Amino acid sequence: MTKPTVKRPLTLRDVSEASGVSEMTVSRVLRNKGDVSEATRRKVQETAKRMGYVPNKIAGALASSHVNLVAVIIPSLGNMVFPEVLSGISEVLEDTVLQPVVGVTDYLPEKEEKVLFEMLSWRPAGVIIAGIEHSDASRAMLERCGVPVVEIMDVDGEPIDACVGISHRRAGRMMAEEIIAAGYSRIGFVGTKMPLDHRARKRFEGFIRTLGRAGIEIADREFYEGPSALNKGRELTQRMLERTPDLDFLYYSNDMIGAGGLLYLMEQGYDIPGRIGLAGFNGVELLDGLPMKLATMDACRRDVGRRAAEIVANRISDPDAEDGALIELTPRLDPGDTLLR
Repeated sequence: MTKPTVKRPLTLRDVSEASGVSEMTVSRVLRNKGDVSEATRRKVQETAKRMGYVPNKIAGALASSHVNLVAVIIPSLGNMVFPEVLSGISEVLEDTVLQPVVGVTDYLPEKEEKVLFEMLSWRPAGVIIAGIEHSDASRAMLERCGVPVVEIMDVDGEPIDACVGISHRRAGRMMAEEIIAAGYSRIGFVGTKMPLDHRARKRFEGFIRTLGRAGIEIADREFYEGPSALNKGRELTQRMLERTPDLDFLYYSNDMIGAGGLLYLMEQGYDIPGRIGLAGFNGVELLDGLPMKLATMDACRRDVGRRAAEIVANRISDPDAEDGALIELTPRLDPGDTLLR
């Protein structure tokens, strides 16, 4: 069998010779720069496309100090929250020369350091990173990277540069106020173990402080490790009610485990929301097909992605642009069918 010949990468000169224009003109067209006639621009673009030419971004980076990539660093792709954030980022960047490149940290500070180091070594044009808490090493890299940095999903803290998200303490407070107003008083909490999930921790803090001001203490709580899942919500709900049967409300740190709890309670014949109410967090649309709609709070995920991408794109097109250092969006409560009104 004959071994296939590996072809060398095409260069600007190849496109120049094939299209009959200078290398400088080809460069201007492909970078969408300079004064080039529409006919010439179209001719070069069609030639490059036909030939399969892909520009050498690394070579361009040597001259410009960065490539047209935006590093997007998130904790998880398995969590349905973050794909919606990525959709918002992509919607904005698709109209620019910028392309998002995603790194995943699994909520681990040491992995965030590694992902940041690798991504910043490619000199991206900007960084969008989930969360506002970082290790000293990660924070130092972000402070010294020399490109726009937008921390997303959370505004409860001191941003390095720009910041877009909601206040999770406020979200916890808002949910507690609604539960209290509905007359519930024997309240249980089900959530992930929180040392590494700072946003869940802040919601819990806002939640229990608001209950405390009303003279209500959490009656029971369950924490779990690992990914959120319907079965996890069922198991934890059953365990809590066997232990504390007089609970009249369950607040879940996210919609997935909340949906599992809802399904378990419906199977057991509980009167929802009369005998017991439920609420989650995140406003996951995938769960809208459940027999009952779970009360939840929308964290403005797509808007967060869009606003973050707009800040990066604006800063790159105009380095002197004055984008707000902190943009706080307002979470929206949806009482669904599981919270008395």
